[in-house]
Amino acid sequence: MYAFLLSAGVIFVAELGDKSQLMAMTFATRFPMRQVLLGITLATAVVHLASVALGAAIGSSLPTDAIAIAAGISFLGFAAWTLRGDRLDEEEQSKASRTTRSAVLAVGVAFFLAELGDKTMLATVALATREGWLGTWLGSTVGMVAADALAIVVGAILGRHLPERVIRYAAAAAFAVFGVLLILQGAL
Repeated sequence: MYAFLLSAGVIFVAELGDKSQLMAMTFATRFPMRQVLLGITLATAVVHLASVALGAAIGSSLPTDAIAIAAGISFLGFAAWTLRGDRLDEEEQSKASRTTRSAVLAVGVAFFLAELGDKTMLATVALATREGWLGTWLGSTVGMVAADALAIVVGAILGRHLPERVIRYAAAAAFAVFGVLLILQGAL
C-alpha cells in the first residue's frame, strides 16, 4: 500500500502542468471525454508497466533521446492532421458514432509515445527500483490518470464553448509545440 500511495502522489504532482496533461485537454476538445480517458488509461498502464519492469531490471539505461525525437516527429504529424481537419459524410458519421476505436487508438498511441522517456516514466522507473512493482505500477497509473482527468474536464468544457476552427488551430499549435519540444529534448 505504501508503494501505491507514494507512486500515486509523486506521479500526480509530476503530471501537473506536463505536456501530457495539456495533450489530454487538447484531445478532450476533439473527442468524447470517455474515449480520451480510456485511451490515456490504456497507454499509461502499458507505459508504467514497462517502466516498473525497467526499474526492476535495468534502471537508467533507456535510449530516451531517440524515443523523444520519434515522438516529436509523430506530434508534428498530429499537428498537420489536426490542421487539415476531417470531414465525414453521413455514412462515415454513422460509423463514427457507433465506434470508439479510432479515438481511443489515436489518444492511446499519442500518449504512449509522449510518455516514453518522460519525467513521469523516469519517476516510475526510479520508484520501482526501491518499492514493490505492483504498488508502484498501480499507483503511478492512478496518479497520472487522475491528473489527466482534470485536464480532460477542462478540455471538454472549452470544446463546448469555442468555435471548431479555433479549437482546430489551437490543437494543431499545441501538437506542433509539443513535437518541436520533444525533438529538441532528444537532440540536445
